[in-house]
Amino acid sequence: MTIKNEFHTIPLSILDLAVILDGKKAANSFKNSLNLAQKAEELGYNRFWLAEHHNMPSIASSATSILIGYVANGTSKIRVGSGGIMLPNHAPLVVAEQFGTLASLYPDRIDLGLGRAPGTDQLTARALQRNDQAAFEFPKTVRELQEYLSTENSDSPVRAIPGEGLNIPIWILGSSTDSARLAASFGLPYAFASHFAPQQLLEALRIYRTNFKPSEFLKEPYTIACVNVTAAETTEEAQVLATSMQKIFLGILTNDRRPLQPADKNFKISPEAKQVMRQFLTYSFVGNSSEIKTALTAFVEETQIDELMVVSHIYDHEARLKSYQILMETKEETKKG
Repeated sequence: MTIKNEFHTIPLSILDLAVILDGKKAANSFKNSLNLAQKAEELGYNRFWLAEHHNMPSIASSATSILIGYVANGTSKIRVGSGGIMLPNHAPLVVAEQFGTLASLYPDRIDLGLGRAPGTDQLTARALQRNDQAAFEFPKTVRELQEYLSTENSDSPVRAIPGEGLNIPIWILGSSTDSARLAASFGLPYAFASHFAPQQLLEALRIYRTNFKPSEFLKEPYTIACVNVTAAETTEEAQVLATSMQKIFLGILTNDRRPLQPADKNFKISPEAKQVMRQFLTYSFVGNSSEIKTALTAFVEETQIDELMVVSHIYDHEARLKSYQILMETKEETKKG
């Protein structure tokens, strides 16, 4: 394999879910998200994306476009966007208008990442979509959204104002090979959710690159992979901080979903649960700067992604800020030597 991209050469970005902390409210999560985005901008991160989820006690990013506006208004340079908007939950015209409004307020800073999944359970999905076929119509609705955002739509009887002609970058998000084929055929950049669905990452990247068709939006394939990172000054501290992330995933496995729990050095799980969790968390990197550097260097060399996106489920907000700082400093130190 030819090594084109390396850890120290590619941009770093952040995925945020406005995670609700145990004992806190959504309002605290929003303030923490903005504070993290401001810190990320200061550190030199490229993007700050927010993900749409519904009916989850630990996630407050359900009104995603509103949060994107809140974060963009509190920052000045970092790109802000959706990772993603779950398109089957929305009318394409409404998405075009919302992101047209955001792009008008914050020019050249807004990304529109689109996903096919509902971002919730099936019962809630039905309450959101009112259309059981919405997910199967994803390619069609992506095209419809592109049409609303195009300059050519100016003669149409239905127009997205604002939105039309604003050149808002659209990304296809996914956790399977289906999304890779779609992104490739549409000639759009592709972001893979390897932070919770690692199994098909390498095959999806291969399919996307092999089948990519250049478009007016993108001449060559461009990929992002999202991973979990918990970095701290010592290995032991990082391992303790990571227990909050482990509790989140254990809650998903056992259907006992709660707000993000504090770190717990005495946290124990059964060997069976640990084995299943390990499959979910294949691309979760926990440790000190040196360990993170080694792991991410190998990950980028193996995947040859163009950009690395990171999510960190850390209960203590200051420790979360510190983790992102260590990560960026590690990258910069790698670049120097």
